Amino acid sequence: METTSEISTGTKVQIEYVPYRRLCPSPLNVRKRQPTGIESLAETIAAKGVMQNLVVHETTGRAKLPKLGVCAGQRRLAALDLLYEQGRITKDYLVPVLTVSEGEALAASLIENREREAMHIADECVAFRLLTEEGKSVAHIAALFKVPDIAVRRALKIANLSPLLLDLLREDRLDYEQAKVLVLTDDHAMQERVWNDAHNAWQQRPSELRAAITTAEIDARENALAKFVGLEAYEAAGGRVRRDLFSDDQNAGYIEDADLLHRLATDRLIELSQGVCAEGWAWVETRTRYDALEIMRHGRIPSTTRQPTQAEEDELAALVAKRDAAHMELNAYYDEDGEPDEARQDRLDADVTAATYAVDLYAERFESFDADDMKGAGAFVCLDDDGQVCIERGLVRREGVPGQPANASHAIQQTGTPQRIPKERPLHGEKLCKRLTAHRTAAVQIELAQQPGVALAALMYRMIPVVFDDVYGHAYTDHAVRIDVHTTRDALVSNADDMADSVAWKALEGERSKWARMLPKRTDELLPWLLQQDTDVMSNLFAFCVAATVDGISPADRAHPVNELANTLEVDLTRYWTATRAGYFEHVPKDRIVTVVGETVSTQAAGELRGMKKGDAAAAAERRMTDSGWLPEVLRNREVPERITYGRWNDDENTDGDPDEEADPESKRETVTLAEPDQTGDRPIDGDAEEAEAA
Repeated sequence: METTSEISTGTKVQIEYVPYRRLCPSPLNVRKRQPTGIESLAETIAAKGVMQNLVVHETTGRAKLPKLGVCAGQRRLAALDLLYEQGRITKDYLVPVLTVSEGEALAASLIENREREAMHIADECVAFRLLTEEGKSVAHIAALFKVPDIAVRRALKIANLSPLLLDLLREDRLDYEQAKVLVLTDDHAMQERVWNDAHNAWQQRPSELRAAITTAEIDARENALAKFVGLEAYEAAGGRVRRDLFSDDQNAGYIEDADLLHRLATDRLIELSQGVCAEGWAWVETRTRYDALEIMRHGRIPSTTRQPTQAEEDELAALVAKRDAAHMELNAYYDEDGEPDEARQDRLDADVTAATYAVDLYAERFESFDADDMKGAGAFVCLDDDGQVCIERGLVRREGVPGQPANASHAIQQTGTPQRIPKERPLHGEKLCKRLTAHRTAAVQIELAQQPGVALAALMYRMIPVVFDDVYGHAYTDHAVRIDVHTTRDALVSNADDMADSVAWKALEGERSKWARMLPKRTDELLPWLLQQDTDVMSNLFAFCVAATVDGISPADRAHPVNELANTLEVDLTRYWTATRAGYFEHVPKDRIVTVVGETVSTQAAGELRGMKKGDAAAAAERRMTDSGWLPEVLRNREVPERITYGRWNDDENTDGDPDEEADPESKRETVTLAEPDQTGDRPIDGDAEEAEAA
């Protein structure tokens, strides 16, 4: 059986069909690598036959019909071998071949392999669509080409581009990533309008095209209500979702009916609130978002925390270990070099959120309230930013508390029972607060090191209340300077891995190196050396040493004693800290990045970031915030802790009473560190401080 003639290496020959038994591998085939994908090709040949001829040459031998060596087409030959081994073809199976001379075999093999061009993705996708139009199912096509069903559905989605855009894809004027976004809509007119409206290169980025198509829709991967309700429940209620077939995230899609989503979330929260109401609260209200300010306007009734059983302790320990492991894995990701992996980062973020929520939820079971107190109090059932349910119990409306001032900020009942601290969702987490306040500390240190007079006053301010305890023994004052002489140098580096790039740190290290070169190398030589120095050297060295003990690192955004020094020195933190991707934006949610840029730069700039992935948004924010002078709330907070006093004293210097008679003798202590224990390590706590905090 013959077909039309073809020309090979300049010789006019014809394709002929020969039995499979005559074929054998040729040593003249230039492809030496083991062929792959043979199983898939074998299935195709079994279904459709050998659709492209093999190139062969006669081999030497004594047989009447010589063997034909395959110099081009080894994958097809391997597929035929597999089909024969499986008993699906016989030795007489006819195979199309093009016979060339042995001298032409090597050139024919090279020409076929080197000049082959892979099929363009646009043509492949259209071919899949044509197969469906012939009646072939997605499953049939997937089985035929040995690809997953999702690969076929994605190809069919690309084939649904408008003809005009398909031509642009074939001409490489539209890339595959852009095409994946444009097919979020099946409307050809909208596809073309979105593309034609993207006049600038930045508007043609996939994130910008996606934002243009889904401008009035809700991204199910980022919206708290969508996470809470779930796409399945939303679709079961009749809601429509614009699916993103090209995402591996099962929640990838865009919700079109915001009202339905809100109604479903509210109904589910109300259902959950029934169980909370059954606990005995006077009232229970639901909120689709957690409003910390609203909750803080309420008072709180006291609660007690029971001791967990051994089994509960073990379960809680397991949850804590899982949470810590999730944090470690996320931190390890941030420490890695190389290109950012948004999908992996999102997964690790989600793991940390889920593990933290599980610990918080489990710990709540140990808290209990007095039944009588509950009759005058209530609870909020809310959703946090991650779509997790948050229940705030023990709240009392201010106007409902007899004798309670409307603007009171302390707890409802001042009793000996430990009071529950309101659960605020902080704008900045503990780790980020420590990072930022480490930079604040470095800035205060370098400023203080340059003002010996202020350094002397700061140290005396720390020491005098201890030495003159008969005068100041009734007051507890937190201090930034550590009198037990521990430097905070290591703490600054461990809490802020970007400290080495800090202007303040470089100046501090420069000062340290200068003094290190001047100081004697032996400890026994230090005192004689100091006694020989002039006043200028002593005062400046003294200022640096005091500055090195300043401790302003804090795990939360709150009033801090270091601000008293910062305010005295008039430290301008914008000289020492700038918002960067690594130093800030990578450590906050994407919504926070958009908000900061919108408030500092412009709403237009924020809109550009909204459609980007978080990593891209963080990098873009760094560029747009250059020289903005913006500081996060933690660094803008210059509040100093309120002075806590206990016992009584008489401010009248002419009093006849002995102040020691009025003071509690047990309230006085010699001297120890007054810095907070949770900042930079284990430190001794002043006994007076413990009494003050309990008061």
